[in-house]
Parts: sequence; structure tokens; C-alpha cells
Amino acid sequence: QAGRKTLFTLLTGRTVPEVRKPGETIEGVASIRDARIDRLASICKPKRTVYAENHFVLCPDAVTGTGAREWLDAARRCDLLCLVVRAFASDQVYHPEGSVNAARDEENLRTEILFADMELVDKRLTRIAKEARSGSNAEQKLELETLQKCMTALEAGSPLSALTFDPQALVAIRSLGLLTLIPLMVLRNVSESELASIEAGGPLAVSCQIEQEIAAMAEESERREYMEAMGITEPGLDRVNAAAYDALGLMSFYTAGKDECRAWTIRKGSPAPVAGGKIHSDIERGFIRVEVIKFIDYIEAGSEHAAKERGKMLTKGKDYIIEDGDICHFLFNV
Repeated sequence: QAGRKTLFTLLTGRTVPEVRKPGETIEGVASIRDARIDRLASICKPKRTVYAENHFVLCPDAVTGTGAREWLDAARRCDLLCLVVRAFASDQVYHPEGSVNAARDEENLRTEILFADMELVDKRLTRIAKEARSGSNAEQKLELETLQKCMTALEAGSPLSALTFDPQALVAIRSLGLLTLIPLMVLRNVSESELASIEAGGPLAVSCQIEQEIAAMAEESERREYMEAMGITEPGLDRVNAAAYDALGLMSFYTAGKDECRAWTIRKGSPAPVAGGKIHSDIERGFIRVEVIKFIDYIEAGSEHAAKERGKMLTKGKDYIIEDGDICHFLFNV
């Protein structure tokens, strides 16, 4: 009863059925509200505005201490794990531990994930030992060394994400789907009274109850007035979406014009041709150069033409690393 289903519905708009089949997952998409693209749209007046998106998967209910693994099996297919932990007290909402303790519940979930990895690594090490009786090649030796390194860390209570692996070592263990290699984000579902104080610092937190009330309001002015009264600067759902995007190592660049203003998703550190390939594979294949305007320069100038007149349009080659918020126009030939 941490609020996972409520949060999933609020983020994606998908209703979660009361009863689900064992091991069943539900998938949904959430648009990432972005003030920068709203600003660009207010200038360009495009026919449509397209936000970046997060793809969420609601795993089966997590049951710690029982040996049930359905939720972990589903989590292995994800790029980021988000643990939703209950941090609100309510006599009407049952807690299986009999009391609310967010730190304890978070630790239990982390321990369950770590033990699941230990079990997988141990099974694989046992199998490798049997296979080694008939000799082993270089790939098997690398896998053995990597798994032994993993087991040492896991036994010490350390997630594998804290270790450094070379690319070959990661390839050697990729098929195991080890959970502690996946980035992890913890979200606390708090009460109304705690939300304002947590927003100033500390763990990522949201009040699903408040977010439900905000979502039920039809008028934007009414939502703003309510948030101001609650001491909230922005909807919690927007913060959750943005935090997940960042935890995945993602960022956005933009294309802006009269037809469309769009946020494109790329990994941080992507060179210009790779970014162009997100728009169309032909751009990456036939990349010539990219014309870039920094977001702040575009806003201060008031249009692409004005920014160009001010000398704020930069011409970059294939080695240019796209920066968060760049407004791009790609030139290519195939």
C-alpha cells in the first residue's frame, strides 16, 4: 500500500485493474512537462507541441521476505528501478509490517534486490565450476573473474552499480540481468503535512493524495492557486518525471518552427550525428553539420532569425557534443 498504482495512474493516465494475473505488468507513457518547450511554443506558435516521454512499467506487487520473485523478474527488463516507499501514516491504509517506517521499508527492498543478485551469481558460479572440468576458454575465464568480483561486492552489501567494469566484463555478465547494475531511484509517498518541508531538500518525495486533488481540477488557475496554498512550486508528478529522466542519463534538445516544437531525447554526451539520428536515421548517416542556438539566446532574441542576426547561431561539426536545451537544425546529404 505504498501508492505505486495511484502514482502510475497519475503519471500515465492508465487505470490499474483491481485484480491482476500473477506476474502481470502494465505499461504506460508519461509526457515530461518542460517549461523550455512551452516557452519555445509561445514564440513559434506551432501547429503542435511534442514533449519528451518516459515509458513506465508497473511491476507486480513487491512482497519482501517471502521468496516471491515476480516483481524482480519484471524489473530486470527495465532501464531504471523506482522504489515507491510509503512515508505517510493512516489508520485506514494497511501496512504489512504493522507500522510506517520509510527507511526500514527502503532497506528491505534494497536487501531483497541484492539477495536476488547473489542468488543468480551463485547459481552461475556453480555452473561455471562444472563446465570448467572439461576446460575453459578466455571468455569463460573473464566471466568467472567478473562474477567473483560481483559476489565479493554483494556479500559486503554493496550494489554492483558502485563497481567499475570494463566493457568486456559487462558483456560477460549481461545475460544474467543483475538488478543492482540498474540505476535506482527511491520515491517517498508522504502526507500533506510533510511535503512542503521535504521539498526544500532530502529524498525525492510526492504526495499522491495531493496529486490526485490537483489532477481533478479542471482549470489551470485553480491548480496554481491550490499549489500556492499548499506551498508547492510545481506538481510532484513533474518532479518525478524529470528525476527519472535525469537518473536514466537522458536529456533533451529541441527543434522549433511553425509546424512543430519538439523535445528529442538523447543520452548525455551524445555527438551531433547521433542526436540527428533520433530525428531520422538519414541525418546520422549523411550528417554534414548542425546549426545550434542556445536556449537562452533564442529566448532573448525572440526568434530564430533574430538570434541568427545577433550572431548566436553556431555551426558545429560531427564532433560537437549536444548540450541540454540546444535548439538544433541539422544539414545532411544521402
